[in-house]
Amino acid sequence: MEPQFIRFDEVAPFLLAEGVSGRPLFGEGAMLNLIEFEPGATVPAHAHEHEQLGIVLRGVQRLVVAGVEHALGPMDGYVLPGGVEHSATCGPEGATVLDVFRPVREDYRERWESTRPG
Repeated sequence: MEPQFIRFDEVAPFLLAEGVSGRPLFGEGAMLNLIEFEPGATVPAHAHEHEQLGIVLRGVQRLVVAGVEHALGPMDGYVLPGGVEHSATCGPEGATVLDVFRPVREDYRERWESTRPG
Protein backbone atom coordinates (compact mmCIF):
# COMPACT_ATOMS: atom_id res chain seq x y z
CA MET A 1 0.00 0.00 0.00
CA GLU A 2 1.20 3.50 -0.85
CA PRO A 3 1.08 6.41 1.64
CA GLN A 4 -2.23 8.31 1.56
CA PHE A 5 -3.05 11.91 2.38
CA ILE A 6 -6.66 13.09 2.41
CA ARG A 7 -8.95 15.86 3.61
CA PHE A 8 -11.89 14.26 5.37
CA ASP A 9 -14.23 17.06 4.26
CA GLU A 10 -13.50 15.98 0.66
CA VAL A 11 -14.26 12.28 1.28
CA ALA A 12 -17.71 11.26 0.07
CA PRO A 13 -19.84 10.12 3.03
CA PHE A 14 -21.82 6.89 3.16
CA LEU A 15 -24.93 6.13 5.21
CA LEU A 16 -24.43 4.06 8.38
CA ALA A 17 -27.94 4.50 9.81
CA GLU A 18 -30.71 7.06 9.47
CA GLY A 19 -29.07 10.42 10.26
CA VAL A 20 -25.60 8.90 10.66
CA SER A 21 -22.91 9.11 7.97
CA GLY A 22 -19.28 8.05 7.81
CA ARG A 23 -16.21 9.22 5.90
CA PRO A 24 -13.68 6.37 5.81
CA LEU A 25 -9.93 6.10 5.41
CA PHE A 26 -8.74 2.55 4.65
CA GLY A 27 -5.32 1.24 5.57
CA GLU A 28 -3.98 -2.24 5.03
CA GLY A 29 -4.91 -3.69 8.43
CA ALA A 30 -7.01 -0.95 10.07
CA MET A 31 -9.32 1.91 9.14
CA LEU A 32 -10.63 5.23 10.40
CA ASN A 33 -14.23 6.34 10.08
CA LEU A 34 -15.19 9.97 10.77
CA ILE A 35 -18.84 9.78 11.81
CA GLU A 36 -21.39 12.60 11.79
CA PHE A 37 -24.56 12.15 13.86
CA GLU A 38 -27.49 14.42 13.09
CA PRO A 39 -29.32 15.66 16.21
CA GLY A 40 -30.96 12.73 18.02
CA ALA A 41 -29.68 10.11 15.55
CA THR A 42 -29.26 6.50 16.67
CA VAL A 43 -27.19 3.52 15.57
CA PRO A 44 -29.22 0.43 16.58
CA ALA A 45 -27.75 -2.36 18.69
CA HIS A 46 -25.28 -4.47 16.73
CA ALA A 47 -22.05 -6.43 17.08
CA HIS A 48 -19.15 -7.13 14.72
CA GLU A 49 -15.92 -9.10 14.84
CA HIS A 50 -13.79 -5.95 14.58
CA GLU A 51 -12.06 -4.29 17.50
CA GLN A 52 -13.35 -0.70 17.69
CA LEU A 53 -11.69 2.30 19.30
CA GLY A 54 -13.26 5.74 19.27
CA ILE A 55 -13.08 9.32 20.43
CA VAL A 56 -15.88 11.87 20.59
CA LEU A 57 -14.75 15.10 18.91
CA ARG A 58 -17.95 17.17 19.20
CA GLY A 59 -21.26 16.82 21.03
CA VAL A 60 -22.36 13.94 23.24
CA GLN A 61 -22.62 10.29 22.26
CA ARG A 62 -24.44 7.85 24.53
CA LEU A 63 -22.91 4.42 23.99
CA VAL A 64 -24.85 1.47 25.42
CA VAL A 65 -22.61 -1.56 26.02
CA ALA A 66 -23.88 -4.69 27.79
CA GLY A 67 -26.99 -2.76 28.83
CA VAL A 68 -25.01 0.05 30.50
CA GLU A 69 -25.18 3.58 29.08
CA HIS A 70 -22.00 5.64 28.92
CA ALA A 71 -22.37 9.38 28.15
CA LEU A 72 -19.25 10.49 26.28
CA GLY A 73 -18.35 14.08 25.48
CA PRO A 74 -15.51 15.74 23.60
CA MET A 75 -12.15 14.02 24.15
CA ASP A 76 -13.77 10.95 25.78
CA GLY A 77 -12.69 7.67 24.21
CA TYR A 78 -13.56 3.99 24.26
CA VAL A 79 -12.37 0.53 23.26
CA LEU A 80 -14.86 -2.19 22.28
CA PRO A 81 -13.53 -5.71 21.73
CA GLY A 82 -14.92 -7.60 18.75
CA GLY A 83 -18.23 -9.38 19.34
CA VAL A 84 -19.54 -6.94 21.98
CA GLU A 85 -23.10 -5.72 21.31
CA HIS A 86 -23.45 -1.95 21.40
CA SER A 87 -25.63 0.92 20.24
CA ALA A 88 -25.15 4.69 20.06
CA THR A 89 -27.38 7.74 20.32
CA CYS A 90 -26.43 11.39 20.27
CA GLY A 91 -27.92 14.46 21.85
CA PRO A 92 -29.91 17.35 20.38
CA GLU A 93 -26.78 19.09 19.05
CA GLY A 94 -25.55 16.08 17.07
CA ALA A 95 -22.05 14.64 17.42
CA THR A 96 -18.82 13.96 15.56
CA VAL A 97 -16.97 10.76 16.44
CA LEU A 98 -13.78 9.21 15.08
CA ASP A 99 -13.75 5.41 15.11
CA VAL A 100 -10.85 3.07 14.37
CA PHE A 101 -11.52 -0.52 13.32
CA ARG A 102 -9.11 -3.45 13.17
CA PRO A 103 -9.19 -5.31 10.86
CA VAL A 104 -10.62 -3.21 8.03
CA ARG A 105 -14.42 -3.35 7.78
CA GLU A 106 -14.78 -4.69 4.26
CA ASP A 107 -18.57 -4.21 4.53
CA TYR A 108 -17.90 -0.48 5.01
CA ARG A 109 -15.50 -0.43 2.06
CA GLU A 110 -18.15 -2.05 -0.17
CA ARG A 111 -20.90 0.35 0.99
CA TRP A 112 -18.63 3.38 0.55
CA GLU A 113 -17.41 2.32 -2.91
CA SER A 114 -20.99 1.69 -4.05
CA THR A 115 -21.86 5.34 -3.30
CA ARG A 116 -18.93 6.82 -5.25
CA PRO A 117 -19.60 8.06 -8.79
CA GLY A 118 -18.13 6.20 -11.76
